[in-house]
Amino acid sequence: MAEPYLEVDFAHYPVLTADLPAVPGRVKEHDEDFVVDEVPTAPPAGEGDHLHVLLKKRGWTTKVVVDRLREGLGIAEDDMGWAGLKDRHAITTQWISIPRAAVAGLAGVALPEGVELLDRAYHPTKLQEGHLAGNRFRILLRGATDAAGAERILTRLAEQGVPNYYGPQRFGRDGKNPAFGWKLIAKGRGRSKNWRDKFQINALQSLFFNDWLALRLERGLYATMLAGDVAHKFASGGKFLVGADELAEAQERAAKLEICATGPLFGRKYHEAMDAARVLEDEVLAARGLGREHFVGSPGSRRPSKWPLGDWSVEATPDGLWLSFYLPRGAYATAVLRELTRSDFPEETNA
Repeated sequence: MAEPYLEVDFAHYPVLTADLPAVPGRVKEHDEDFVVDEVPTAPPAGEGDHLHVLLKKRGWTTKVVVDRLREGLGIAEDDMGWAGLKDRHAITTQWISIPRAAVAGLAGVALPEGVELLDRAYHPTKLQEGHLAGNRFRILLRGATDAAGAERILTRLAEQGVPNYYGPQRFGRDGKNPAFGWKLIAKGRGRSKNWRDKFQINALQSLFFNDWLALRLERGLYATMLAGDVAHKFASGGKFLVGADELAEAQERAAKLEICATGPLFGRKYHEAMDAARVLEDEVLAARGLGREHFVGSPGSRRPSKWPLGDWSVEATPDGLWLSFYLPRGAYATAVLRELTRSDFPEETNA
């Protein structure tokens, strides 16, 4: 089996707002240009066996701060919890949980310079990965001056949703992880328990999702529901198969951003598309020289094609345009910036 061309080239992935002029600007010249505030699913209850602490940090990754707390408290990493990873080159706030039994030692922990404890409250359970509603962003697009142009683009994204591409960080520093994943899958090693193998296979699954999303944009199917699509409900997170007799109703709901199509992370034990939607997915697989049978050893899943853009605003300042918006858990702010600037994704960890 000949290995196909697998380099990740974001310049070939279409944007939703290609018919609107770009708004060029510079991102992340300074940490204070990129502000992220975590929005929990619910505030801590006020009592329980775990203390949730709200930290504000600048210049540190989540992992470094967790390690500093863990070492200072003398506890295992598994005793701690956090909902998502936050970028180093930014000003971010996020909740981290520690067990009640270790709270007495918290006062003696020297937090890194640039990290501040803002709030604390007890809760019955520790934080788990993904236990957050979303994130609020405030981002300076330095040097940008076209506020009206930015508002036109953000209006389109609010009306039709932000294309939910995976960013470069999903594919490894040099973008080669999908190629390694392809070799593993082609050789029948999809069941490997090695963490590096699983990461590379995940990168290949993500590449196929991006290919699928790009194809729907290219063919004018981004806002269209197809027979056999697996739809995602934005309100509840539930999924359902769109039958041919339900297509008209599904299209109406999609136009209102109540639902959207989901793309495949090919594998086993996941919602399978059918009919016309399945044909499109098979076309994506065939273009990279693989079929569904190659992924039976790896867990599968589905990912929404888009996310609603909420609570957005644009503020013109002498330094550039301040962009404010809310995105739900799992969405990338860099996808919004790419629509505006038409440049590659800046480095960012999603949350």
